[in-house]
Amino acid sequence: MTAGQGAFGGRKIREGTVVSDKMEKTVVVAVHSSIRHRLYKKTIRRVKKYMAHDENETAKTGDLVRIVESAPISKRKRWKVAEVLTRNELPEIPPEAIDSTLVQDLAAPIAPIVAPAAAAAAEEMEAGQADAPPEALEQTSAAAEAAPSEPEVPPMAEEEPIQTDAEPEAKEAGE
Repeated sequence: MTAGQGAFGGRKIREGTVVSDKMEKTVVVAVHSSIRHRLYKKTIRRVKKYMAHDENETAKTGDLVRIVESAPISKRKRWKVAEVLTRNELPEIPPEAIDSTLVQDLAAPIAPIVAPAAAAAAEEMEAGQADAPPEALEQTSAAAEAAPSEPEVPPMAEEEPIQTDAEPEAKEAGE
């Protein structure tokens, strides 16, 4: 084949990932390339971004696309999207919304864990409360409220602050 033959008539072809699809009929495609440094022989990765025309707006962010060189369409747009090679499935919920829901879930109070014996005793109390007089119900509810409370911590003793500087009178007396 000569340079003028082929699927795209000898035009340059690149494959890259769609980075942005926010413009109308335009996508930004990042094309990664690796070259070897002349002197140090280390592989260098480079990224070049191309603005490509997408007439039907089929390419979305994250898709792998093939772009082909074309006549100038606008000031910076000289490429067209030839085809979408693979689609990238992105969630419909933006990351900001996911983070805020996680924060709300973490901020919610956590239900206390009840031991199995305590749960059985609570069930027995509820069963026995159906026949109990109202005074007994008030006493059991007060006892239930007091039971899961946190242990009391004794208050810390107040100490007098230690003075690091000696008073001027003490210095005079020592002299």
